[in-house]
Parts: sequence; C-alpha cells; structure tokens
Amino acid sequence: MTAKTSLTPTRRNFLKGIAATGAALTIGFTPEGLLAAGPADAILNPFVRVASDGTVTVILKHFEMGQGTTTGLTTLIAEEMDVDWDKIEFEFAPSDNKKYKNLAFGAQGTGGSSAIANSFMQYRMAGAAAKELIVRAAATAWGVNTTEIIVENSQLTAGDKTAHFGEFVAAAAKLKTTGEPTLKDPKDFRLIGKESLPRKDNSDKTDGTAMFGMDVKVPNMVYAVILRSPRFGGKLKSFDVTKAKEVKGFFKVKELGDGKGLAVYAASTWSAISARKAIETKWDFASAENRSSSQMAEDHLEALKKEPQFHIHKDMTSEKTTKIIEAADKKLEAEFLLPLLAHAPMEPLNCVIEPKDDGSIVLHDGCQFPALVHPTISKILGLPLEKVSIKTVYAGGSFGRRANGTSDYAAEAAEAYKLLGNKKAVKLIWTREDDLAGGYYRPMAAHGIKIGVNEDGTLKGWNHHIVTQSIVKGTPFAANMIKDGVDDTSVEGVADTDYTLPNMAVGLTNWHSPMKVLWWRSVGHSHSAYAMEVAMDMAAKAAGSDPLAFRLAHLNSGTKDQARLAAVLKLAAEKSGWSETPAEGRARGIAAHKSFGSYVAEVVEISDNNGEIKIERVTCAVDCGIPVNPDVIRAQMEGGIGYGIGHIMRDQITLDEGKVEQANFPDYEPLRIGDIGAIDVHIIPSTEPPTGVGEPGVPPAGPALANAIFALRGKPVLKLPMTENGVEFV
Repeated sequence: MTAKTSLTPTRRNFLKGIAATGAALTIGFTPEGLLAAGPADAILNPFVRVASDGTVTVILKHFEMGQGTTTGLTTLIAEEMDVDWDKIEFEFAPSDNKKYKNLAFGAQGTGGSSAIANSFMQYRMAGAAAKELIVRAAATAWGVNTTEIIVENSQLTAGDKTAHFGEFVAAAAKLKTTGEPTLKDPKDFRLIGKESLPRKDNSDKTDGTAMFGMDVKVPNMVYAVILRSPRFGGKLKSFDVTKAKEVKGFFKVKELGDGKGLAVYAASTWSAISARKAIETKWDFASAENRSSSQMAEDHLEALKKEPQFHIHKDMTSEKTTKIIEAADKKLEAEFLLPLLAHAPMEPLNCVIEPKDDGSIVLHDGCQFPALVHPTISKILGLPLEKVSIKTVYAGGSFGRRANGTSDYAAEAAEAYKLLGNKKAVKLIWTREDDLAGGYYRPMAAHGIKIGVNEDGTLKGWNHHIVTQSIVKGTPFAANMIKDGVDDTSVEGVADTDYTLPNMAVGLTNWHSPMKVLWWRSVGHSHSAYAMEVAMDMAAKAAGSDPLAFRLAHLNSGTKDQARLAAVLKLAAEKSGWSETPAEGRARGIAAHKSFGSYVAEVVEISDNNGEIKIERVTCAVDCGIPVNPDVIRAQMEGGIGYGIGHIMRDQITLDEGKVEQANFPDYEPLRIGDIGAIDVHIIPSTEPPTGVGEPGVPPAGPALANAIFALRGKPVLKLPMTENGVEFV
C-alpha cells in the first residue's frame, strides 16, 4: 500500500502531563496525540509498559508477518530507555483505530512498508519519557540530581547506589512530565544500527511456541470452509448436499447472502474440505468473468493502441510527445505484458471468531488492518464496536493479501458464525487452492512505450501508456487514492520517476473485470519498474551508452532524490564489479527504483549453461534512511529480491473461460533456494529518517535479471513470465 501522508509526527507540544498511580508505568499517547503516562489500566494509548518487577513490554501497533516489526519497534523503545535487550518483551496492540492509527494513512493497519517510518519518533519519544520519569523518581529517592544517575541495561546507578527500573515504577507513575523528553543523539545509539542484534521473534518461532492463526483453538469450535463460484462474479443457483452428508464429521451447510456460495461446517478441516467436494452446485455466470487469459491479454494490448483514457501530465499529452518522438533520429517501441499474480503466503488465510458469555466476540487473527476488519465484523454481526475485539497473532506472510477493502476472510468468518446462530466458535480456513483460484491478484498490466533518441545519444521524448485494472476503485481507499479518475497505484513508478526524461507523456487506461485485484508486494511498482528499467536499457543501447552511465546521465538535476538513487546505483555497480568485463558466457544487468521512500539498485549476474540461464549472483544497494536493524533490512532485501525474481521467472495466474487454472505450488511455483547463487546486500549509511524495507527490494529485481538476459542475448524480454516467453532456467 502507498500513501502520501507525512510519516514523522512533530515533537512540539506532545507532552501534556503525567498523572497516575499504580505499580506499573505506562507510556503512550492520548487519542489527541499527546504523550502521557499512567498505570497499566489507564485509559491511554500505551506503547511501553514497565512493571514493578522491572519487565519492559513494548505494545506493537503493527502486526508481524515476517517483516521484523517485533524487533524494529522494540529496538526504538529499548534504545531510548537503555533497556537490557534480553529483558524487554512485546505484545500486539488491541484494535483501536483512534489510539493506534498508522500515521501514514490515519487508520490502524500495517502496510506500505510504513511500520518503522511512521513509528520512529513516536516510539522513541515514548521510551525517552519512560526513562525520564524513572530517573526522576530515583533521583528523589536517592537524594541526588538526575544528572548524576547513569542508566545502562535496565539498571540505574548513582555513586554506590544501584537499582532496576521496577523499583521506582510506583513513584514514577505519580510524577508529571516537565517538558519534552530529550532524545538520544544518533551518535550515542547502541541498539539502533547494531549489526548483531537478535530478532525478538526468533526464539518462539524456533521452539514452536509462536502462535499463528492456524494454531488457534478455542472451546466449542467448529471448522468452516466456503464453497465459492468457480468464476469471479458467479451467483449460486442451486445445490445438493446429499453426498456431503455421508462425510464423517460433516455438520451443516448454510447459504451465504447474495448468492456468494455456501458455508460448510464440520468437526475438522479435512471433514469440511471433503464435504465441500461432495456438494453438487449450479451457478449463474451471466455477470461473471468468462474470458480466458489470452483474451484478457489481447484486450490490454489492443487498448494500448488507442488514446489513453487519462493523461497524467496535463502539459504533455500522448499526441504531443508522439510528434516530438517522430522527429527523433532513432525511434524505439516496446509493448510489455505482465500477468496476473497471486500473493501465495505460506500460511493459508484463516481466523477464529470466539463468542464470550457477555455477548461479545473475539476475532483471533494475524490481522493486518484492524481499522477495516473491526467495523466490518461489527456491522455483519450487528454488534457495537466495543463488543468486538481483535486478538492479533503472528501471520505467516501476507504480501498485501490480508489488507483488502472487503476484509474478505474475516467477513466470511463473521457471516459463517452468524448463520450458525452466534453460539459456536467458528474457525474459517481458506485452502491454498481457494486463494489461488478465488482470491485477490496483482492485476494484469500492459505498458506501451515509445522513445525518441537523438543522434548524439540524448533522449528526445518518452511516451508511456499503461493499461491495467484499478486496485482501489470501489474500495474504502478510493477517496484518498484516486485523483481526477486516476488510481495512483496504477501509475506510480512511472508518473513520478526520478529520471529526468524530456517530453515525457504518461497515459492511463482503466481495464475492467469482475475479478478481484489488490496490492501485491510493492504494488504498482511491481510492474512499472519492470517496464521502466527494461526500457532504460533499450534506450541506452540505442544511444550507444553503458546502462549505468545512461541512468546516471538522467539523474542530473541535482535533487536529493536523484542523488540518493545515483548513490545506490554506484554502490551496487562497484560491489558487483560492473566496470570489469564479465567472464565468457556471463552477463550483468542493472536496475534501480525508488519506492516507499527507499532507494534500491540491483545488479544480477547470469551465466549461459547450454542455452539455460543460471542466476549466479545478485548485488543490492539500499538507502532506507537510518538503518534501525541492519540484519532485518538485509533479510527484507533478500526476501524481496527472491519474491520479485521468482515470480518474474515462471509465475502467472491464467484463466480458461473464467476459471483459474492454477491450484497449488506445483502450478504456481515459488522461488527455490537453488534458483539464485548468492545475494549480497549493502546498506548506505544515512542520517535521513528511516523509510520502508518490506517492499522496495522487489521492483528492481526482475528488470535487473531481464537486463542481464538482454545483455547476453541482445533481445529484451517484454512479456512475462520469462519461462513462457523464450527463457529457460537451470
């Protein structure tokens, strides 16, 4: 997900006062955004809790799906409090949109690689305030000046006096703040930027105690799966459960509203799945997506030939720039086609709705967007918001799938629970086959690019037309993300490119389908970076220029953005040996892209093994501002590179007369460990505010591979996946 809102809150006037009593000190922000403190049960928005035994617990407003928030947000508190890393814990925040909103988009949720960026000052200030109060309480008790107290690894020392945090919690909770807390100078950081800091979620994920949604079991629980239309937009006409009744453990079938399908209940997951297979159904496909992928592709490419529906830069239309390009000495044209892609997280979607004796319910879920899920469930069940709570657990991946405007799987669970009489707990499970064949997808996208190059190697014009289905139209996100009919996620990475490209026109045509589309890891950048960076290599070749030099020549306006993108390009080139001639049968490709505030460049080195491509090495350089957790950053870059390259190599979702042909990993194969020889990640030191790392590694990965193949074979790869378009891999 993307957002244009500033991620850094102002420090001025955050402190209103601290007034409370009790044996635990809680630091956080009031709903009005004011820093405050109080006991554990204070009506505040706590980010850090200090108990009388000295335990420090960080309350995480962002969930953990593998991206490292449990480590990153905890680091910020531990840094400012000078906590012993082994003695600080974390827990996920409850659902409360006012108290725990993401500053990037004003609602509680995790996305857009924004967790650290929007929490950096917030959590540091909370930690600093907690430390200040404890120090003042200790100074009073010991009869010393606060400046005499040294805090290190959760211990306070002044002369021959020493104590741990918990010994002064009760006194600290009674104090009021006297002003804005003093934050550490970055030169004094001992945890932020530390290379060897262990991840906070390592232990429980290693010993099996980590609780994921799939692990949740509650009393009086039944299992449910949904029988959905085999085509998007189909409506249920009739069904027969005679054979399903023969399945051991089968419990009941209930029809969902609006002809969406059936909820199938059973005593176990396997019984529910088996019973579903035995149900005979008839569907109405009059309003469904009945086209095959080949027809969809033709429709996209045909739309490229027409005038764009929207012109992004009003002063430079497609018609105007085309005339300029026609006057160039050399003209290039390329049509890119990128397929539908599934998210395919390792943990299939699931959640549990548990009823309580007071009529309330608890949703157990790896919940990515409580701000959407909470009111959705409340509305379906007819319960006030305060009667619905969300217990967030670990999520086994998402890549954007769990954050959708309909809160689909949680909404289905609520409906299944309601249809069963609001009495039994319901565990709803999507199989991987369900999600691959009936979930949300990265939309198909076509890019038509025309480039004019002068005889001296300079660019004369660039005409870029994008055809794709809007992700946000018709969703709760539309109001903030669509301007003048244009979905920003459809054109990001092109309309806002950091390259200085003369006479550039960007056009958009919306494609329509009943199929559900959604942000996929790096959102629009996942297809725009591919088209832009492959086209840059094509233009460089036409200009007779080295691809690196060509890019640097178009990052020449002197802006900070261009300087930072140029820096990662230079570093990736240096570390990959770009200036050295590759060995016989080898080639390198380079690509760079800015997304989610971060700058990433990647060089892919490949070899030709009797006509098959082997990826020998990927070299990555990233500038993401202050590197809070370098090890987490490297892991996210490695994961993003693997995710991007793996999908571009061989993955696609295809339809045969509206029915998805892929079912599981044998048909939609993730990256294998042997697919890439090595990945080297280099982080640029920075004092800029931290930016995203969960998604920015994805966009340059595919085009860097494509450009290496272009360098080796002399022909660009314009249609994906590569294995379906003339490229074979070892």
